[in-house]
Amino acid sequence: MKHDNLQRLDDARRGTHDARLVQLVAGLMESPPRIASTWFYDGRGSALFERICELPEYYLTRTELGIMRGHVAEMADALGPRVTLVEPGSGASSKTRLLLEALAVPVAYVPIDISREPLLAGARRLRVAIPGLRVQPLRADFTAPFDVPPAALRDARRTVVYFPGSTLGNFAHEDAVALLARFADIAGPGGALLVGLDSVKPRAILERAYDDAAGVTAAFNLNALHHLNRELGTNFDPAAFEHRAPWIPLHERIEMHLVARRDLALEIGPADFRLRRGDYLLTEYSHKYTVVSAARLAAAAGLVIRRRWSDAREWFHVLLLERDPVRRDA
Repeated sequence: MKHDNLQRLDDARRGTHDARLVQLVAGLMESPPRIASTWFYDGRGSALFERICELPEYYLTRTELGIMRGHVAEMADALGPRVTLVEPGSGASSKTRLLLEALAVPVAYVPIDISREPLLAGARRLRVAIPGLRVQPLRADFTAPFDVPPAALRDARRTVVYFPGSTLGNFAHEDAVALLARFADIAGPGGALLVGLDSVKPRAILERAYDDAAGVTAAFNLNALHHLNRELGTNFDPAAFEHRAPWIPLHERIEMHLVARRDLALEIGPADFRLRRGDYLLTEYSHKYTVVSAARLAAAAGLVIRRRWSDAREWFHVLLLERDPVRRDA
């Protein structure tokens, strides 16, 4: 079986020049089979996510916004003047405007997103809202290497990577560490990271947040299959899957699953896959953190927590991370 799977991946590599298809085949060969969460985000997916952020069950956005509104002046003071702000996965940049308006003489803003229309729309709104700010949108997958436009760094005293929304929680531990380390390299000497992280809380609250009564999150999850079919010509039948989002206590995370309603045969490029009823495709992690586990994560990337801002219930944290001088000197 292992030999057959490796042969399928080799066939996919030879049979296509599309690295996305090769990545999909490799993910489907894992146990459990996986689909990259980047496939959530086309125009429809981005619009669905904006709706999710407004749902009564989805506390994350309004809690983080409350923290920003209550403490943004302190954050801006901690970051200092003449900042270039880089935001991977910017989406609509809704929380970012609060921070940019509070910063002393911000130099430039670089929103980065894989979805073109929300990226450009957010950039247009910020150019109008903050005249004189250099807004340089970059369409890219931030999980892959990217370069900040040199013009955005000109005249900046400090580069800050802003990563709100607990997006970091979508990555497995080793990938989250690698991403933080890469963001620290982008920030460079004297730079900083401002990162939002969701906290561990009761199962019922977490599962409702990722499986809302209106079914918006389910549509968002299933949209990955529509996107794959359109972009890569795959033959997923979205009606053959249902959305689930269980809390996994051992790993302190929500997992997004697409569960097969019946036995399925999938033809993906040159590869064939079979799912039995009840098998699932893993589409996303949403790790939750305590203050201790967040500090450990930062330390693994050579960073330390300089400041922490939270809501009254400690449901969400915004962390200011900087390079650990001890690790740097070592």
